[in-house]
Amino acid sequence: MGLSASTPAVTLQTSNASDHQTATSRPSGCPMHEGKMKDCPVSAKPSEPACESSSTPAHQERAYEYVECPVTGSVARNKENLDPANLMPPANQTPAPDQPFALSTVREESSIPRADSEKKWVYPSEQMFWNAMLRKGWKWKDDDISQRDMYNIIKIHNQNNEQAWKEILKWEALHAAECPCGPSLIRFGGKAKEYSPRARIRSWMGYELPFDRHDWIINRCGTEVRYVIDYYDGGEVSRDYQFTILDVRPALDSFTAVWDRMKVAWWRWTS
Repeated sequence: MGLSASTPAVTLQTSNASDHQTATSRPSGCPMHEGKMKDCPVSAKPSEPACESSSTPAHQERAYEYVECPVTGSVARNKENLDPANLMPPANQTPAPDQPFALSTVREESSIPRADSEKKWVYPSEQMFWNAMLRKGWKWKDDDISQRDMYNIIKIHNQNNEQAWKEILKWEALHAAECPCGPSLIRFGGKAKEYSPRARIRSWMGYELPFDRHDWIINRCGTEVRYVIDYYDGGEVSRDYQFTILDVRPALDSFTAVWDRMKVAWWRWTS
């Protein structure tokens, strides 16, 4: 998935916007791109958000408590961060009762701006990912898994989402004039068993079906735009955790999206 703890075996590479269009450089003072890590001495004070906000997912509300600062290497934890009801950290950071080894609770900040905040989206920690898989019915005793495997899963997951956002920015470059601050991510969701029409047509032609699908909803300066991301197995993993092929494109649910895809298809055909 995207930024949540969903499919572990994922990562990148594909190009879905035309080579004639690249992600434009956004204004350095754009409020949606000024989010910094809380209390980090190298971080500038974030400016006020320019766009209207939406509700923040619960797991993002306190995410910055676990983001590691590159200068101090410390993680912000104090009594104020504990649940006053039980003086315990957030439940999704708590080790499972039969967990065979300790997992990191440090969370990495993404490059993806949040539509409701001056900060960026924050990826799940190893512990959060483990707990999420258990909630979905995964039985760790059925797999030969190690601490190193969980480290790799998180790296793959995070890299996958970073690449997906880069592909979205290529498409959004078509709208740089109308949205100079650039897009931000509102929400996302996994639809692993809901194959897109494009994926089904490809399968009828003899190609494999994607092993996962996500829909990302972005804010284009006040307009909600849906993107579809199909994940295909790309073979052996590399040192950069690149082994998944991403097919990223705007959903065909508006005239603007249809026109964008027609333009890009024409550029590909004629280039």
